[in-house]
Amino acid sequence: FELGVSPATVRSTMSDLEDKGYLFHPHASAGRVPTDRAYRFFVDQMIRPTTLSTIEQESLVRELDPMGASASAVERLVRRATRALSVLSAELGVAITPRLREAVLEKLDLIRVSSEKVLMVATLGGGIARTVYVDLPGDVPQDTLIIVATALNGRLAGLSLDEIQRSLPDRLRDARTDDAPADELINIFMQAGAELLDPTAIDGPDIHLGQTSVLAAQPEFQAGGRLKNLIELTERRELLASVLGSRELPGGLQITIGGEHGAEALSDFTLVTAEYRVGTLKGVIGVIGPTRMPYEKVIAIVDYTSSLVNRILAS
Repeated sequence: FELGVSPATVRSTMSDLEDKGYLFHPHASAGRVPTDRAYRFFVDQMIRPTTLSTIEQESLVRELDPMGASASAVERLVRRATRALSVLSAELGVAITPRLREAVLEKLDLIRVSSEKVLMVATLGGGIARTVYVDLPGDVPQDTLIIVATALNGRLAGLSLDEIQRSLPDRLRDARTDDAPADELINIFMQAGAELLDPTAIDGPDIHLGQTSVLAAQPEFQAGGRLKNLIELTERRELLASVLGSRELPGGLQITIGGEHGAEALSDFTLVTAEYRVGTLKGVIGVIGPTRMPYEKVIAIVDYTSSLVNRILAS
């Protein structure tokens, strides 16, 4: 490189950067490499915004746009987006599905399946539905079921599962109708609803990963130790779910580098993520890669992909 300074000046400058925590020696015989602090300074102060080429944008549109936005297609859309992120960025695409704790109850339906059994259906925002069978104390008239469903929806519809979990008994304790059998059934359905609408009883958010082989081919992971760390990371879904689930920066990208994650397993990695929405629910999509990554390019890829996913889901 033609820096226009002497080797002694370069050595002195690098020594100063090391003293200030921007460079370090991985081991005695190694040269100096940037620290997390150096990468953070680069990301915050030196990155120049860039955009994807027309060819890259069209490739992503072809890969994702045919999926549509129906509830049944959301998971496939996110899965394909993570694979596309892996291929385009040469990093590991990753996504987390929305947390149902934040899901809003749109309506409750009571569907008779026999004279003494009802299917209770909870429809949540984003097209998600949950069901539970409820045993009745005898043959209950359809009119009574309608009264109960109306009372339940009047007290619970429009609330998040988290709000319902915290206040269900209080909200239904004084829910009285002009129909005595209906009042008795409300108590029965309150118990069933506590199970049906309990977010802690619902499986945790799903983690979707792209192509690990793309990331494993990078120089950082040619050594056995780091490759082992990468494999272990992809197997620790609960860690990824925790880290991704805590990334709540609406309307923008979030970048965390190395030790900023607060997890030893992620100390060699950078996460670049953005939010996507399924109705009122929020998910996260992005890439995991080594701290030495082409940040400007990766940021452009994640930004465009998340915008495309949001556009498809909103259409």
